[in-house]
Amino acid sequence: MVKKTDKNLYQLKTKVNNFKEGVFKVVAQIPKGSTLSYQEVARRAGSPRAYRAVGNIMNKNYDPKVPCHRVIRSDGKVGGYRGGTKKKIQILKKEGVAIRG
Repeated sequence: MVKKTDKNLYQLKTKVNNFKEGVFKVVAQIPKGSTLSYQEVARRAGSPRAYRAVGNIMNKNYDPKVPCHRVIRSDGKVGGYRGGTKKKIQILKKEGVAIRG
């Protein structure tokens, strides 16, 4: 017999995994030389207020097909990057992105 809490946990994990997959799909479609904000990625992935979750997902990304360096803060600053902020700026500049702040 499945407990109600087990069912709720399964539903929560499914929702989180669906959001994570949506985030990866959105970010994978950002063209070279372009950026999106964490907030815009969250909106396009279906959870407009989950922009911090987008940052956490991007921080744990090791898939080179998902260009997490193209996700920046809403104020135009680059934000964090698993490889370091300097590396993120270097990659973005190489792709032709103008960096603010």
